Amino acid sequence: MTDKTTDLWPVRRALISVSDKTGLVDLASELAGMGVELLSTGGSAGILREAGLDVTDVADVTGFPEMMDGRVKTLHPKVHGGLLALRDNDTHTAAMAEHGIEPIDLLIVNLYPFEATVAQGADYDTCIENIDIGGPAMIRAAAKNHAFVNVVVDVEDYGTLIDEMKANNGQTTLATRKRLAQTAYARTGAYDAAVSTWMAAAIGEEAPRRRVFAGTLAQTLRYGENPHQTAAFYTDGTPRPGVATAEQLQGKELSYNNINDTDAAFELVSEFLPANGPACAIIKHANPCGVARGGSLREAYMRAFDCDRTSAFGGIIALNQPLDGETAEEIAQIFTEVVIAPGADEHAKEVFAKKKNLRLLTTAALADPATANLTLRQVSGGLLVQDKDNGRIDMDDLKVVTKRAPSEKEMADLLFAWTVAKHVKSNAIVYVKDGATVGVGAGQMSRVDSSTIAALKAQRMAEEIGLPDTPAKGSVVASDAFFPFADGLLAAANAGATAVIQPGGSMRDNEVIKAADEAGLAMVLTGMRHFRH
Repeated sequence: MTDKTTDLWPVRRALISVSDKTGLVDLASELAGMGVELLSTGGSAGILREAGLDVTDVADVTGFPEMMDGRVKTLHPKVHGGLLALRDNDTHTAAMAEHGIEPIDLLIVNLYPFEATVAQGADYDTCIENIDIGGPAMIRAAAKNHAFVNVVVDVEDYGTLIDEMKANNGQTTLATRKRLAQTAYARTGAYDAAVSTWMAAAIGEEAPRRRVFAGTLAQTLRYGENPHQTAAFYTDGTPRPGVATAEQLQGKELSYNNINDTDAAFELVSEFLPANGPACAIIKHANPCGVARGGSLREAYMRAFDCDRTSAFGGIIALNQPLDGETAEEIAQIFTEVVIAPGADEHAKEVFAKKKNLRLLTTAALADPATANLTLRQVSGGLLVQDKDNGRIDMDDLKVVTKRAPSEKEMADLLFAWTVAKHVKSNAIVYVKDGATVGVGAGQMSRVDSSTIAALKAQRMAEEIGLPDTPAKGSVVASDAFFPFADGLLAAANAGATAVIQPGGSMRDNEVIKAADEAGLAMVLTGMRHFRH
């Protein structure tokens, strides 16, 4: 009987059925060494026998062989009765005795690799065959009866289970069983979420009536956006290169804000293909404060840094090529929170090793900005879900609407500015000159205010790096949405800009175009908006 003082309950009989065989033999050997009877199925049983362990096939317990290509093997009263029976309920124990059902005190199950099968691009029928049925049914049964039954679904919990059993003479505490049950329900919930999400996409259901999202804890965080907020970081299993899949080579633990800003930086720099040359993005509070191309990675960083040296202090730096030592030496001159890049050479690692607090993250590749994905935002009482903004334009998509068409140089800068503006909080205005930002206006309630702020930042840039005049003169300007009035456009013209790129679509487009012509500006329309809130 259970010890009512400590809620300890002995583990005498275990059922093991796992797809992931990691640590299986070691776990089973430890259990057998503590006198636990082992039941198992299929491949798991075979591996345990090869290891010299005594194992009873579930088919011998149920009296039915595995059938229908393994679809039916554990769906039987002698399995589910052994998991669900309340050990302190006389009616339950009588039913067990009458029907020859023996208790199962420990269930160790991990599920068919459905998520991995989908990630490999398997066809519809293969994905369907990798939907586990018996596993989730047993897990839920065992978790429900956690007063008496332990359920383990993660390899990471094997060691904890064995340690507890050894410390308690082959028994486990109710607190442990509750924790294992919660983990088990989370696993089956995540599994069902993966299946339902895949199926919605497979049948073309863009907005299914019910949608489920799930994540796996990557790390608890010291706090959230502010010290009084608790926080944690969860990954969703997506293999997309970025902060969630990066390797941290050095530095202290990432904070909530670090993770958010690093994601923004890497997504922006991934817009620039390495084949088109080195690029660097510097982010502060989720907004770019400097983005540039260069003949070398060092030059790209220096040009991005020059855009707003004040804001770059304590920022996040993302590079589109592996970090080299020369660039690392420049970055090390100021305080930087995080550097993320698709690789780093030994010289760079040696340079950063002297900056103990700087976090260096490396990824296997850049993120593909064209990949379809979903973005989520919580609101009171619900979630806003939308496609990720992977809209892109090229020169053929642009419509020249002014008397003067942009020059080849202006057009290259316009496309660069448009790419950056997509990653700036709305209302967004971005000044670019020679493949580098020279002024960024972000997050203002008025577009003319964003234009004015971007121009002021360009003037500050001139003062900081000793230019004779504002780099806004001769620059181009991108606006993430249309100009509702001509004033925002004229603010850019007054700052010295020569060309503008914007979506168009305002009721006053003709007025804005006329103002551009009168100011001698070239202007192109994209027909695509890039709000980012």
